[in-house]
Amino acid sequence: MEMETTSQFKALDERYVMPAFSRDMAIVKGEGSIVWDAEGKQYIDCVAGIAVCSTGHCHPAVVKAICDQAHQLIHCSNLYYVPHQGDLAKKLVEITGLHKAFFSNSGAEATDGALKLARVRTGRKKFVAFTHGFHGRTVGSLAVTHKPAIREPFEPLGMVKTFVEYGDLDALKKVVDNDTAGVIFEPIQGEAGVIIPPDSFIKGIREICDDTGALMIADEVQTGMGRTGTWLAMQHTKVMPDIVTLAKGIASGFPMGALVAREDLEFKKSEHGSTFAGGPLACAAALATIGVIEKILPDVARKGERFGRGLAALNPRVRGLMIGMTIGDKCLDVQKKCASQGVLVNCAADGNLRLVPPLVITEAEIDYVVGVINGALG
Repeated sequence: MEMETTSQFKALDERYVMPAFSRDMAIVKGEGSIVWDAEGKQYIDCVAGIAVCSTGHCHPAVVKAICDQAHQLIHCSNLYYVPHQGDLAKKLVEITGLHKAFFSNSGAEATDGALKLARVRTGRKKFVAFTHGFHGRTVGSLAVTHKPAIREPFEPLGMVKTFVEYGDLDALKKVVDNDTAGVIFEPIQGEAGVIIPPDSFIKGIREICDDTGALMIADEVQTGMGRTGTWLAMQHTKVMPDIVTLAKGIASGFPMGALVAREDLEFKKSEHGSTFAGGPLACAAALATIGVIEKILPDVARKGERFGRGLAALNPRVRGLMIGMTIGDKCLDVQKKCASQGVLVNCAADGNLRLVPPLVITEAEIDYVVGVINGALG
């Protein structure tokens, strides 16, 4: 079968797909940290589906797990016990240190579930979130996502919420009260450009939640599953949240999400549900992904440090393989220059260049990426 060209992809997209995305490249194949476009050009992928392809593209263990399960059962719904679901929940409980899991199909759905769980168990209605935070685009998750350009056209969103400046504990203390169901935050803000707060900020959120009875909801959709060198970014701080949301890297690209909560925080019968969530294929992919990450997790911090040394002139913000650099108005130009040299990078908010490569990226690939980025800014 003849492969489609980029122009053919574009023509079909323009005619039949709602124009919600900006794109000019067709990625048709991937292996490890490498992808190929429709014309056969090769790239080192430091976008990784936006921190999704944690084990690289088409890792053999993940491919085998999906194919093996597809030969047995693709779907049965949550009316029945689902193959691999209990095993996966056990693994997530073990790696997070929390108590029970609930599955979803995405990070936005995991956020929605966390908000529902916080409201139903506390009996409270209000939430506090942070400026520049991103938690998803469904009605519930968008309500606590700060960026006005994507939130305000859809207001009112039916959620009582307050935004405070990320990092400002004094402002947070003023708005969290006895009617606050939860404080939702990213331990490192990803869409904002990899903004890493001091540990004291995370500890302060915990203390304010403890003082008021509000739940501490850590959005680890982008930072979780080994991205920062530990299973959760929260584990760098030693602070235990009440609820954690996960997605992106959890299943190497298979649509999957989860929320994991502490003891005494769980949905009761019929309080929440989903047709597809936690299906056999997704759970098989996630279990295989965790198996791969367990082996490579000890190398993530070292690889991040290699990026940090190579990009030192740009004052990078580095936590494992989550790297951000503020380069201003030239960010999109640098992104294009890097692509022309065979490296895919991503411009996040406010002129921040973001690198979230597969956790399997090699030292040689890191060194090439560093050279291309430095050259693009030279």
